[in-house]
Amino acid sequence: MNMVKYMDENLLVRKGMGILLKELGPTETLRFICLPSQKKRVESVRRHRQRQDKLDKDEFFNAVFGSEY
Repeated sequence: MNMVKYMDENLLVRKGMGILLKELGPTETLRFICLPSQKKRVESVRRHRQRQDKLDKDEFFNAVFGSEY
């Protein structure tokens, strides 16, 4: 089995920033770092409640327990 050794996080950030600055320049690097996430994350409790609001109780119980619950 091969062992994987990861780079230190500080070194990883320094190298990544160096590459971005070299390839994109300072303005585009800043733009890249500040890009918003394309997918908005919904907090887990809110996501759970939204899912429950869409559920039909009788349909759910029938699916889980059969038609005679």
